[in-house]
Parts: sequence; structure tokens; C-alpha cells
Amino acid sequence: MAKQKSGRRERRKFTAAFKADVVKLCRTGSESIATVSRRLDLNDKSVRAWLRQADVDAGASPGEALTASERDELNRLRRDNKRLTMEREILKKAAAFFAKEGS
Repeated sequence: MAKQKSGRRERRKFTAAFKADVVKLCRTGSESIATVSRRLDLNDKSVRAWLRQADVDAGASPGEALTASERDELNRLRRDNKRLTMEREILKKAAAFFAKEGS
């Protein structure tokens, strides 16, 4: 793995299929989460987060946590909201400009 100057590893992205495989390995195997993490060169905090998210997605976790599809929709709605807000601001400035020119 490539190391940065501070000794920290570059951020890696993992596919949903890989995460699901790691979750299945942790749940069905006789190894602990820490052992699986070390063997696969993963951060055990990340693996624990994947396990929690798998519980939420399966509906097994009580509370206010968002499923993966809800989180994706929330991110999409936030992007749309940001774009629409920018468009509105542009239209306000254009209307003010043309109102000033018409006078």
C-alpha cells in the first residue's frame, strides 16, 4: 500500500460486495472481528461500522439509523437542493440586473 508522508495510508474504497463478504465472514466464521481485520489488512473500526450498517439494512437494529438506500436518497436530495438554491440565486441576480437596465 502507498503511504503518505505522515505515515497514514491513502483512503481506500471498497465495493458493497466486498463489504458484504467481510460481514458474512465475521458473522459465520470462528474468527474475531480483529482477527479478520488484521488478516484482510482492514481497520477494525471500519469492519465494525460495516457490521452495524448491515444490521440497519436488515432491519435488525433499533433506532434512528438510516439504511444505505435512505442515505443515498438523502445525499441525492442534498445535492439537488444545493443545485436549486444556486439556480435561484442566479435568477435573482439576473432579475435585479435586468430590472436595473430597464429603468
